[in-house]
Amino acid sequence: MPVHLLPRLFVAGCLLLVATVSAPRDLAAQDTLNFPVLGEIHRYEPEFDDLIAKDARIEVIASGFVWTEGPVWVPGNDDEAGYLLFSDIPRNSIFKWVEGEGVSLFMKPSGYTGVTDYGAEPGSNGLLLDPQGRLVCCEHGDRRLSVVTEQGGKRTLVDNYNGKRLNSPNDAVYMSNGDLYFTDPPYGLPDRYEDPRRELDYCGVYRLDTDGELTLLTREMTRPNGIALSPDEKTLYIAQSDPDAAIWKAFPVKEDGTLGTGKVFYDATENFRKKLPGLPDGMAVSADGHIFATGPGGVYVFNPEGKLLGRISTGERTANCTFGGPDGSVLYLTADMYVCRIQTRTHGAKH
Repeated sequence: MPVHLLPRLFVAGCLLLVATVSAPRDLAAQDTLNFPVLGEIHRYEPEFDDLIAKDARIEVIASGFVWTEGPVWVPGNDDEAGYLLFSDIPRNSIFKWVEGEGVSLFMKPSGYTGVTDYGAEPGSNGLLLDPQGRLVCCEHGDRRLSVVTEQGGKRTLVDNYNGKRLNSPNDAVYMSNGDLYFTDPPYGLPDRYEDPRRELDYCGVYRLDTDGELTLLTREMTRPNGIALSPDEKTLYIAQSDPDAAIWKAFPVKEDGTLGTGKVFYDATENFRKKLPGLPDGMAVSADGHIFATGPGGVYVFNPEGKLLGRISTGERTANCTFGGPDGSVLYLTADMYVCRIQTRTHGAKH
């Protein structure tokens, strides 16, 4: 389905449930088009200039958050402009940014609905739209993937594997056939790997098919994090946020949806050891197959063969990125307390 035709009903329902309210006063909800800039852009190969213009700048469109993650662009229609949603995990909240208006609270709670304290990262992490245009959340505290229904309520998509609760779903991507691939590290558990509430003794990568069957695809990644698909859906990319092996792997996707043998296509461990901020995390893939992957020192830009072309450095720990804007050519970044954007010369892949 063309992105501009995605149904908008989940938005109206969610606003009925949560109501859009002003963002907390300490947030800089910049209702302006004159944004501050930060960071720098490193160009390693001439091909990079075809993706990012030489005069491109990293603009800060909102700031004052605790830890931003999971950005997703919600397309506009004839009645409403498109907008960005993103998680602030420690605040257990999802925020909404509209150009010219700034930031407002979209949903709270976003990832934990319990009645006791649940550590430092209870909220939602990765956000995405399902094939019907509904908001899907990777929820840390409630340890599930959920979908916001057309009337504003939430429905659990999956919260366990063979009867054992998931760790804390982190990031996800849809195949065009409706299958959902996601990662499950323990970062949302209050004590992470050592948490007594943990029921699975590994960090899995899974596929939830359209019949509701959950398949464990691999448990070889020590800390699986961001996940993305190539435009032809023949390759699944997975980031590993392990300080001892800060890598990205590419897995061939078989005809039955399972994975073949993965291979490392880039190792950033040395950059992490050089104190560049961040670890391999979220990813976005352009329509021409270039991979924009957050890692030590910002957003690494690879060609489809895994060659590093350049790096977009915010100077902060950069958690995630997504394509959006009216024509899908703007790359939005979540970087620590900031939400940023940079204009590109490409646009995001559609599955």
